[in-house]
Amino acid sequence: MAEALTTAARLDTRKFQDPLVTVSGERRARIALKSLDTLWFNTGTVCNLTCRHCYIESSPSNDRLVYLSVAEVAEYLDEIDTLRLGAQVIGFTGGEPFINPALPSMLELVLARGFTALVLTNAMKPMHKMKPALLALRTRFGERLRIRVSLDHYGRAVHEAERGRRSWQPTIDGLLWLADNDFALSVATRQLSGEPEAAIRRGFALLFERLGIALDADDPGALTVFPEMDADSDVPEITEACWGILGKSPDSVMCASSRMVVKFKGAARPTVIACTLLPYDPRFDLGPTLAGATGPVSLNHPHCAKFCVLGGGACSRG
Repeated sequence: MAEALTTAARLDTRKFQDPLVTVSGERRARIALKSLDTLWFNTGTVCNLTCRHCYIESSPSNDRLVYLSVAEVAEYLDEIDTLRLGAQVIGFTGGEPFINPALPSMLELVLARGFTALVLTNAMKPMHKMKPALLALRTRFGERLRIRVSLDHYGRAVHEAERGRRSWQPTIDGLLWLADNDFALSVATRQLSGEPEAAIRRGFALLFERLGIALDADDPGALTVFPEMDADSDVPEITEACWGILGKSPDSVMCASSRMVVKFKGAARPTVIACTLLPYDPRFDLGPTLAGATGPVSLNHPHCAKFCVLGGGACSRG
């Protein structure tokens, strides 16, 4: 993957500048919020790992996005009800969500209000410290508590090249614990190795069989294979005409059905971001309320094209 990024054509810096018009003068695609199916909370960028290609730059020392509190989460859940936005899934991402000590209370709040909760995790030591709370929540709420484990390849070598030495087995141990305790479980992986998606799914099928985990590697809900992101490599801008050319609906893009809440270090309150992938780009900061975050979003970043439209990435599966 590193070689592929090195040899890829570099992005024309004139692209993705004007929110309404592409560099060729065509009308840029904009995505309307069809429905708020998923609201994501970034619980903070602190993580127990420092991955080589982390889009959000998480690490043990990165607190650029600080911990959210239970009260702050509750405010947005209240707004969902007040505005009748109809969200079904509340997602938690990071960083590593289980590092935030308030996560079990957030999950209890979300689940008690009738939402489905989805937690993205590396399933390592921070999660293990919260096993009693997780078991209690699973007992009370069953499959409405979903855990998605990040495993960057079906083999140790590629995974540890990305996440660091001795990161493979603790994640496998966490995956096995979740499976053994009947959690609603899925796995997310990436195309780091450069293999075709079909080959990656075959590799995971063998891994799941060897581990005795009842996950269907051919099911996109059970195994999500994310395309890689590189904001510096050349990618076409998405115009209004692209939907017909690609045979794709704008409703399939993440910002048609989701938003993410983050809290910047030093900020008085959280803010709503249009896309889970772009927390630091001010063009995608929609302000502090969901009411103000329901307008259309311009596909004005390389990730919009490479990950979402052309790559088919969607963070809410599973």
